[in-house]
This record gives sequence, structure tokens and C-alpha cells, in this order.
Amino acid sequence: MTQKLALVTGAARGIGLATTKLFLQEGWQVAMIDRDVPALEEASMGLDGAKAFVCDVSQPEAVDQLITDVMATFGRIDALVNNAGVADFGPIEDTSFARWRTVMETNLDSVFLMSQAATPALKASRGAIVNIASISGLRASTLRVAYGTSKAAVIHLTKQQAAELGEYGIRANCVCPGPVRTKLAMAVHTPEIIAAYHDAIPLNRYGSEGEIGEVIVFLCSAKASYVTGQVISSDGGFESTGVGLPALRA
Repeated sequence: MTQKLALVTGAARGIGLATTKLFLQEGWQVAMIDRDVPALEEASMGLDGAKAFVCDVSQPEAVDQLITDVMATFGRIDALVNNAGVADFGPIEDTSFARWRTVMETNLDSVFLMSQAATPALKASRGAIVNIASISGLRASTLRVAYGTSKAAVIHLTKQQAAELGEYGIRANCVCPGPVRTKLAMAVHTPEIIAAYHDAIPLNRYGSEGEIGEVIVFLCSAKASYVTGQVISSDGGFESTGVGLPALRA
């Protein structure tokens, strides 16, 4: 039980799965967390050093049991990556309170619950927390009243964690991805939206899941031992030039 352990939520696909694979390449073990059972089983198949745990990380009792199970299996937690999230886009007038709460439970409550439950283990390891927010939490944009607000709260929660937990050697940082070339994004983004993003991003392209994962793994590593309380945009420069594409209003 001397090998480092990273706990990654939302690990069945996308950034979470890419981050899991990068941790494994660096010699870490990974507890892969997701509530989508079939997707998690498929994603974890054949990944040596990874173990799947099914959990809805927005539920307090489920989170407490998860941490108990992870500690029983690995005996330690060296890094917590709060990646689980949902994207629900729509006009303010069409965002019901039920939709609002669903976004907040998954995107914000889960970060609070997981971090709180994992804190004793992270104190023991002097570990790291990396929360995944979004550039939509840094700058307001179209159709993101619930999503953007939840991610802005994650950014501030990260700073609270850094301020309070630093005395125990726990580092807390936040990664804000910009547009990422996921299967879902490519399926729902029209050619007009894709072209608009390319025009607005200084690097003229979407990012990849692996590029976001590289930043996450770095922040969890000893190479970032004096980095805490930081908000890092991995977005090709998009946040620096503003958001709110006209194409997204259609």
C-alpha cells in the first residue's frame, strides 16, 4: 500500500477517463468513480491498476460509503479529482428549479461532499485536490445560468479549501477547461458553432481530453508541490479573449 492512489470522479468517459489513463502511465493506482454502471465497467476493463466503484457522488450517504470502500481497498488517498459534472444549457426563463438543483447537486454538492469525506485521508498523505470547473465559471456566457453559476461556485470552493486545508499540507487547485473535442460536443455543435469557436480561440482549435488530463495530473504531482489555491484555464486562450458566441444564441 505504498503506491499512490488517485480517486477520479466521472471516470467512465471524457476528461475523467483520459486523466485515469494518464495517472496509470505515471505509476499511480486509480479508483474510478461513476454512477453509469455499464459505461464504468466498459471503461475500466483492462486498465491495470484501476478499480471501479459505482457511486452517485451527489448523495452524502453514498459518498461516505465510497470513501470507506476506497480506504478498505487501497488504504490511502493521495489525490482527489472532482471531475463529475453535468451540462444543462438553456435560457434563464426555461431553467426550472428542478433543472437548477440537478446541476448544483452534481457539479457543486459533489465537490463539497467528496472533498469533505476524503479530507482525513488527504491529511494523512498530505495530498491534493483538483476540482474541475469551466471557463463558464470565470466569464458569463449564453444559456449557462445554472452550469456557469455552479462552476463559479466550484472555483471559490477551491480557494476556500486551499485556505483552510493548507496547514495540513493539502493542496487544492481548480482546472477550467475551455471547449473540448469530445464525442458529445462534436455531435451537438453545429458547423457554425465549431467555426465560431475556432475563430474565438487564440490557438484556433478545440482542446483534447488528454490535454486537460495532463494539467490535472501535474497539479496532483510533486512537481506542483508549491501550487495551491490556483485557477488554471486550459482553454487555448479562450477565456482571455472573452466568451458569448453569437452562434450559440440560435
